[in-house]
Amino acid sequence: MFDRSSDLAKNAHDPVSELLMGMRLRGASYGRLQLTPPFGIRFPAGPEARFHFIARGKVLLRAPGQAQRELGCGDAVLLPRGEMHEIVTAAHVTIRDYESYTRKPLCADVAAVEACVKETNREKDALIFTGRMEFELDTLHPLVGLMPQVMSVGALIGRQPELMPLLDAMEREMAEERVGSAGILARLADVIAASIVRGWVECGCGDATGWLEALRDPRLGRVIAALHREPGRNWTLADMAREMGSSRSVFAKRFVEVTGVTPQRYVLALRMRLAEQWFRRDKLAIDTAARRLGFGSQAAFARAFKRIVGEPPGMTRKKAATGAGETGKVAT
Repeated sequence: MFDRSSDLAKNAHDPVSELLMGMRLRGASYGRLQLTPPFGIRFPAGPEARFHFIARGKVLLRAPGQAQRELGCGDAVLLPRGEMHEIVTAAHVTIRDYESYTRKPLCADVAAVEACVKETNREKDALIFTGRMEFELDTLHPLVGLMPQVMSVGALIGRQPELMPLLDAMEREMAEERVGSAGILARLADVIAASIVRGWVECGCGDATGWLEALRDPRLGRVIAALHREPGRNWTLADMAREMGSSRSVFAKRFVEVTGVTPQRYVLALRMRLAEQWFRRDKLAIDTAARRLGFGSQAAFARAFKRIVGEPPGMTRKKAATGAGETGKVAT
């Protein structure tokens, strides 16, 4: 998990460190699943990341555009962008939507799902801990969009052996169902998922290496970090070019080469995604968000928000208030 620290704050010459300060992973809701094979579960696409830990049994993870993965006892995976995927026990099984299962609340953020054949040997049931997790992106961290569709803890064990006790602890908590185990499982899941992300960053971010190297450009990286640090400032192309120490044309060309969008589009998307997070997480008032992000009127802000996010800000706030897509809702 990436949290702000005084050491990183002092490291202003490193734009990568500045951006990593703003990336944290927060658990939203969890489920403890006990299911008798054969079964197939479809997890719908959503705005949050999805985490799975297999405490018992063998399953297959299927995601569009990805090779089928076999997961067994002790395996953990993170789908950082929350695309639709399925967990099945065989290639040809009936698929059931995750939302269709009956849930029993275990604690504030954890619910139990039991779809077991009672007369069977319970040791043959699969045990899975699943969770929805939200990247708390203070400034729309671009690395999330560059992460692999599926990230596995297995690739990290050799470099981070300290994860093994955490995985073992999750397995024991799932099997023994001790008092308070639901809350402990949720916290362990948070740590393991965050460790998966950190391991990916430390290993060069895979195919995103070129993007990181561009950020380390001492001139352009300084501009990107400044935009993330002050998203509400009235940034002009001249301001950004001055931050880089170049002409506007040179700056604009270099910026598009690195990010794939114009500087103005980057700033607008940064502001709108930040506003979206404020609405969903903090229930912030629309006029307050508009003011924080430097808009002269609420109407101008609303038009920009709809253009980037795809819906009016009032609808996003209403969904958060009524629980549609609510991050803290146990039932999901």
